[in-house]
Amino acid sequence: MDNIIVYVDDAAYGQQLLQPMLQGMGSGVTTRWLVVACPPRMTHRVSKWLARSSRDSWRTKWAEKVFAQLFPLLVKNGDEAHTYMAKADLTDQTESLIKQHGQARILDARRPKFGEDLQPVTPMQAQEHQGAIGYFAAVASAGLLVATD
Repeated sequence: MDNIIVYVDDAAYGQQLLQPMLQGMGSGVTTRWLVVACPPRMTHRVSKWLARSSRDSWRTKWAEKVFAQLFPLLVKNGDEAHTYMAKADLTDQTESLIKQHGQARILDARRPKFGEDLQPVTPMQAQEHQGAIGYFAAVASAGLLVATD
């Protein structure tokens, strides 16, 4: 059985990345999809006014919506799909899933966000640093576009 760990924070973006993979997979080999939902972070201002149980409830409801959109796509060929909630350290979660289910391929289907560094899912994954230079480049290029019009 082929194991694939998929980290998702947006169902539409995840479907867009999974669609070519699902079409290219041959029949006959069953795949176990280990889908890990990565809910968006709450700001400090919001989280200090909500109880921990309310935050956990919101995260669970958010993950259920994402799983509801991805689950039919993954199991339509007779494959298995297991759902998980992201923990604080994704590299540790990847290692624990590999220990639990055996060797697996890893797909990082999280939508890249401008100015935000995504946490790596494996120790070997390169960390992209955008920082302030990315902001300055975007502002300069937007200014250049406005100036040319």
